[in-house]
Amino acid sequence: MTELEDRFRLAYGRCTEFPLGHAPEGPADSLRRLAAAAEELGLDGVTDTYGERGPVERLEREVADLLGKPDAVLFVSGVMAQQATLRAWCDRSGSRRVALPNLSHLLVHEDDGPRRLHGLEMEMLTVGREVPTADHLARLPGRLGAVLVELPLRDAGCLLPTWDELAGLSQAARERGVPLHADGARIWESQPFYDRPLSEIAGLVDSIYVSLYKGLGGPSGALVAGPEDLTAELRVWRRRMGGTLYRMTTQAVGGLAGLRDRLPQMGEYVASARRLAAALTERGFACYPSPPHANTFLVHTEGDAEALTGRLVDLMETDHVAAGWPWGSADVPGWAVTEVAVARSLSEEQAVEVAERFRRVAGG
Repeated sequence: MTELEDRFRLAYGRCTEFPLGHAPEGPADSLRRLAAAAEELGLDGVTDTYGERGPVERLEREVADLLGKPDAVLFVSGVMAQQATLRAWCDRSGSRRVALPNLSHLLVHEDDGPRRLHGLEMEMLTVGREVPTADHLARLPGRLGAVLVELPLRDAGCLLPTWDELAGLSQAARERGVPLHADGARIWESQPFYDRPLSEIAGLVDSIYVSLYKGLGGPSGALVAGPEDLTAELRVWRRRMGGTLYRMTTQAVGGLAGLRDRLPQMGEYVASARRLAAALTERGFACYPSPPHANTFLVHTEGDAEALTGRLVDLMETDHVAAGWPWGSADVPGWAVTEVAVARSLSEEQAVEVAERFRRVAGG
């Protein structure tokens, strides 16, 4: 960790205002919140044991119903969930080839785990900031074990395909006889873009992974929803991979609380992100995508990333307001980029206030 990264973490930890809604929570406060949620949700009865019964069973049923799938299975992490799912699909097809975007989480953030642990062969469905379509799939000849679509494509600025593009990819995969799996870590935040029920969106894919800690604010955890014969296999893979914990209570309670408290707010989070992006654009920043597809998007400006981050930390150390993350170098030389995620309701006035802070950081 660099000295500047150290300063940012210290400054962030001392902030008292979080206009974008990302206030840190200490262990004691987190556990108190979960305990209160367990009581409010009526979870003082049967406990879960090794991933069965109690709050785990209730969470799996709620998520399966929301997504219109026969069943769902809880995992302690999305990395484990998706690797197990792709392994199961590939075992069935007899092919280790998985088609996915080169910006997929599995390729960018998992230290080559899918190949090293499961022998999966990754085929590039798209390269760069481009969402996969039926045309992309048609360009990959030969037998495939699975196709993965990331909804949204986070490392491309949370980019989403149009409804017609997603439906076309779904139809092409089914005509080809290959299962389509969705990395839906941020599917909750993506639903407002399509303005369709979650079950209709998930109905275009054979299986879908969802996160409990990103938009829903749980402490950890993920689920995969799909047909019962698949989830039965996934429960076996969960044991093989060491993910069937004696108690999975915290993940289950956190997930149930997030579905109750945060899921209904996703539309407002996305609308607030669009207000903020509009205010930033008016001040000379380049936002991508424009307007944002979800509540998270990228912001670009001319300047040196380290200098911008330094001014951001200086400002945070002075007024103890956290409204931004460190900047990195953009693809275009001389430009910098940062990710913005909105997890609260922002009025037009509040969006302008946050945008003005960005302008100060940029030296305007």
